[in-house]
Amino acid sequence: MFKTLPLTGALVMAILAHPVASQNVPVQAPQKAEPTVTFKASVDLVRISAVVRDRKGRFVQNLAKKDFQVLDGGITRPIADFRKDDSPVSVALLFDVSGSMEDHMDAARDAATRVLSLLTNSQDESAVFTFDTELREAQPFQSGVKTLPAEMSSIRPFGATSLHDAIARTAERVAKRDALRRAVVVFTDGLDNASTLTASEVSGLASGIDVPVYIIGLVLSIDNPNSDTSVTTVERSALTGSLSNLAYWTGGEVFIASSVSERSVTARQLVDELRQQYLIAFEASGLSGWHPLEVRLTNRDLTVRARSGYILGQARPITNY
Repeated sequence: MFKTLPLTGALVMAILAHPVASQNVPVQAPQKAEPTVTFKASVDLVRISAVVRDRKGRFVQNLAKKDFQVLDGGITRPIADFRKDDSPVSVALLFDVSGSMEDHMDAARDAATRVLSLLTNSQDESAVFTFDTELREAQPFQSGVKTLPAEMSSIRPFGATSLHDAIARTAERVAKRDALRRAVVVFTDGLDNASTLTASEVSGLASGIDVPVYIIGLVLSIDNPNSDTSVTTVERSALTGSLSNLAYWTGGEVFIASSVSERSVTARQLVDELRQQYLIAFEASGLSGWHPLEVRLTNRDLTVRARSGYILGQARPITNY
């Protein structure tokens, strides 16, 4: 049976504390506040998952701590820990099962199965969630899963869509997992007509707890703005604009797939990116509230993607990284 998951008080507090600037730039300079957090014997560290590519889009794997710079509210923070290893992955597969997905469920199941097939580490874990106007748990986090739960084969899409709300709730669940490499992978057509949260509010929450959001957009080729046969422009696509910003500001990305081959390539790119992350940690600031983050590289020919900030006080930083 599917289990409906409530929106927790901690999540609501984190969302309300996040200062939304606009759809395109969902963060702003942190508000001045008196220090409310003191460091205990164990140092409180903030974790960042960063992906680096060269000008041709290829992963760059040979960087060291000295190649990175972390700015917390414009202030350079010393990097306390730095890792580049094959640590386990924790992935939440989030299925849009609202009415607009009626013609896309087979494609969604296919794309998800391809992602599962690439989780090769015996300690990798995955969970399955579905949503329309409510979020439901179809399968709790388990390791070594290669197939979707049986319930997924009988789902019939119906109802309105609370896409933004579902991503926020799922990100909170993933943030509680112990794995250093975590992500929410959403299978959707991008439409949202019932959420209480905006895309920029969700991006602030997910980036604040270091959960990259990857969106696999499932549309016909005529609705794929990347297709030569598309009648939908980038400006009009539900999978671009604010939804693309949501993924980007969390350190994730939007992929649009309209064919079997595109779903196969997308699954490979997504899992490869999780495997290629640099894991960086620095000592948290003592000030509560929202902290914008920027990760820079000494080599300006390379590009880095990472989350846009963290929340201190309303949501605890990562401890004992």
